[in-house]
Amino acid sequence: MLPVLTKPLIQYGVEEALEAGMTTMAIVTGRGKRAIEDHFDISYELEHQIKDTAKEPLLDEIRSLIDRCTFSYTRQTEMRGLGHAILTGETLIGNEPFAVILADDLCDSGVYEPVMKQLVQVYTKYQCSIVAIEEVPLTQTHKYGIIAGDLVDDTDNTYRVTDMVEKPDPKDAPSNMAIIGRYILTPDIFDILRNTKPGKGGEIQITDALLTQAKEGKVIAYRFDGKRFDCGSVDGFVEATNYFYEKKC
Repeated sequence: MLPVLTKPLIQYGVEEALEAGMTTMAIVTGRGKRAIEDHFDISYELEHQIKDTAKEPLLDEIRSLIDRCTFSYTRQTEMRGLGHAILTGETLIGNEPFAVILADDLCDSGVYEPVMKQLVQVYTKYQCSIVAIEEVPLTQTHKYGIIAGDLVDDTDNTYRVTDMVEKPDPKDAPSNMAIIGRYILTPDIFDILRNTKPGKGGEIQITDALLTQAKEGKVIAYRFDGKRFDCGSVDGFVEATNYFYEKKC
């Protein structure tokens, strides 16, 4: 719910999913995050107070999302990693491919298609799990899942993943290509996650589960067009705020 300019990060994520043609939003929350559910709901008291005032048009964006999307929620009762959070969402998703957006990775595509829409296009071509990647300095590999892969098509920046390592030291990193918070996953990932043992930090890592698929040639990494801001860090959040402010002006 951390705001960048006039809306929270999670709203940017929902808007990106909607632009990619997705209207069913399955949100995994936790204790103390009721504000997320309230945000994507009608606030009768607020709307009554600002009705027919100059502030009423400010509701247009969120009203549009509420009207166009279906929101469902489930709670991750323990903080056991991204893999566990994704597995928690299985009851909301069912047996079909699905996208994952981590809202603290805020993306802007500029003149390009939104990042998730780019991933959908790659999925349509390859019909397997897709991860978005970007190059990072080798000194920062300990912050990310890092992939190694064989270039499939240099015209669309795709790699067939051959190895994945969660947050390796620079000396152990297979490359400097880092996974960011955008995925399209095939539903067999749920059974894999159920059988994935805790990894780095004692958490169930999605990287470890994806490696199982990668060993069968079923993971494509896509170097996306656009800019990513790590809003989980102070520097990234300030950079994003300044960037979107300058873009708005």
